[in-house]
Amino acid sequence: MKIAIDGPAGAGKSTIALLVAKRLGLRYLDTGAMYRAVTLQALRTDTACDNGRTLVDMLTKTDLVIEFELETGRNLVYINGENVTEAIRKPEVTGNVSLVSSHAELRELIVAMQQEIARPGRIVMDGRDIGTVVMPDAQWKFFLWATVEERALRRQKQLAEAGFKVDLAELEEQIRQRDHFDSHREVSPLRKAEDAIEVDTTNLTIPEVVDSLLRWIRGGSPDV
Repeated sequence: MKIAIDGPAGAGKSTIALLVAKRLGLRYLDTGAMYRAVTLQALRTDTACDNGRTLVDMLTKTDLVIEFELETGRNLVYINGENVTEAIRKPEVTGNVSLVSSHAELRELIVAMQQEIARPGRIVMDGRDIGTVVMPDAQWKFFLWATVEERALRRQKQLAEAGFKVDLAELEEQIRQRDHFDSHREVSPLRKAEDAIEVDTTNLTIPEVVDSLLRWIRGGSPDV
């Protein structure tokens, strides 16, 4: 089984995908974490985030490893042996990851890595082009979204829990800009696959969204 979960930033993709994978006994891959890792390494090495060729050169010289933590189902991200699972969530990484992930050369390399991970099946992946590019053969495709205001609130809470204080209005503007950038880029833009099931998560709790997706997968009605 292959399950693709796409959507804009803050729609709940990663949390939902992880929980769905755990409920079904499948592996989970946060594909966005791979682009975040590249972004972090670019910032650390003063590699230009607006140059796809130099980013590819940097990545080919970097040991990027994704481990599947069996107990929690989470992904552990390593760069050259260092655990950067938390570091890739820093605001400066978030502010540059859309630009880094927009380069065709880099996406081609990372998508190939993701498809190799997905090849054996039994996996849930989340991102922005999973159902359209990475796993177009997925048996189940979902597109999650929520209002900008709700997504900003979620992001603010997430950052606060990590010790970062960010203005809500600033977050809303960042999300609007990122939505526009991601959906208008030339390479693998954010869009819903034609056969994807769309789910508005704005007024739903995490358990409600997870249960809804599982009802679809198991052949029932989503009821939400």
